[in-house]
Amino acid sequence: MKILVIGGTGYIGSAVVRRLSEAGHEPLVLVRDPDERPAAPSRTGDLTDPASLRRAVTPEIDAVVHAATPTDSWDTDLAALAALTDTLEGRTLVYLSGIWVLGRSAEAVDESAHTNPIPIVSERPRLERHVLDATGVRGVVIRPGIVHGAGGGIPGMMVAWARAAGTGRYVGEPTVRWPMVHVDDLADLVLLALDRARAGSVLHAVSESSVAVKELAVEADLAAGGSGQAEAWPVDDAATELGEPFAEALALDQEVVAPAARELGWAPYRRRRM
Repeated sequence: MKILVIGGTGYIGSAVVRRLSEAGHEPLVLVRDPDERPAAPSRTGDLTDPASLRRAVTPEIDAVVHAATPTDSWDTDLAALAALTDTLEGRTLVYLSGIWVLGRSAEAVDESAHTNPIPIVSERPRLERHVLDATGVRGVVIRPGIVHGAGGGIPGMMVAWARAAGTGRYVGEPTVRWPMVHVDDLADLVLLALDRARAGSVLHAVSESSVAVKELAVEADLAAGGSGQAEAWPVDDAATELGEPFAEALALDQEVVAPAARELGWAPYRRRRM
């Protein structure tokens, strides 16, 4: 297939592009600057310009993977998705959302759970619903856990915090747990979704359902060259540096499982490494 990847130069998107190429597909990367030269062939377009997205999705494009981070406007993000679904009739759109739309979970929640988003992703369920309800489009939503691997994602940030503070740090209480996934396992699920997922599917990209943040902070300190120490970073203090919405998200306790993804044939196997 010829697949347009939005966000294809980013941390997650570049892993998706690599995996698609390995599987024999032809990925194209959406870029804002026509002079930019990514690793894969490119098309020019911008999430803030719906007309440019319509132009980028030419008839030979079989599917679009939207792996870009949201803009600063939910209405802008919805207009971008609407441009894609209007143009993709008879084709596939895979949209990468995230597990923060589920909110706090004292017990394990699967793909059938109702959304209860925290403020930083307050309108993301609306974007998910647009993809899932799109007429004539095979819309699929993937919700990654906290993504790690290749030194990136939030775990990579935790290593930087450990270097700066001289000890591992975690936001909130030591009882906070994060669902997690390796970036390459996530890319495997995107490939499976393109090949096999039914229209209207929601898939959780979670290989570890509930990892204690204190454990992650210890691992981050070791990766930063420390002795494996960790301390709590109070939410209010973290909010001063990181912003209140992000600090609140980092203190979110969740346990998330992925039976629908595994029924599709997803078998994540990469080990966690900071």
